[in-house]
Amino acid sequence: MKKLFFVFTLFFLVGTFDLFAGAQTEVQAEQVEIKSTMNDDIQLYGAMAVETLDNFSLEEMLRYSLEDERLALAEYEMIMSKFDIGKPFSNIIEAEKTHAGFLLELYKKYDFEVPTFDASEHLVIPETLKETFDVGIEAEIINIAMYEKFLKYDLNDDVRDVFIELRDGSVSHLDAFRKQAEKY
Repeated sequence: MKKLFFVFTLFFLVGTFDLFAGAQTEVQAEQVEIKSTMNDDIQLYGAMAVETLDNFSLEEMLRYSLEDERLALAEYEMIMSKFDIGKPFSNIIEAEKTHAGFLLELYKKYDFEVPTFDASEHLVIPETLKETFDVGIEAEIINIAMYEKFLKYDLNDDVRDVFIELRDGSVSHLDAFRKQAEKY
């Protein structure tokens, strides 16, 4: 958990400018391992893993997308509980559930097995409410970039439509987090 937080913080600090210049979540899967400066294995999931990779099968794209939607859902639920806050998290949680549902429909259509995934093992919950909005902004930027990367592939129309819907949902979430962050 501390290693994941370290990597997330590192990505945030080092990659902020690159990410802003770029475009703009039950899955246990093959794990992407990245070596830290201490040569420890660090496992990344969802959109953060996609940042480090280039070639994806449809099943891999669906896995990383579902991981990311489930991670966001779990994180936002924990944030709501920790800070006793509703909007924008309550609205975004409902959207994340819908997004995961779209992905599960594609799993079924393409006859892929839906692996299990425990998002609670990978949560990063900030210390302050202000930080939650900053982390939300960063997460949505990374999420948008993931879908943009996937949309460069030759995809069936149904998959393309879902990825566009999820990307556009992340753009909306990004706007909501930015509006909240401006209040602090």
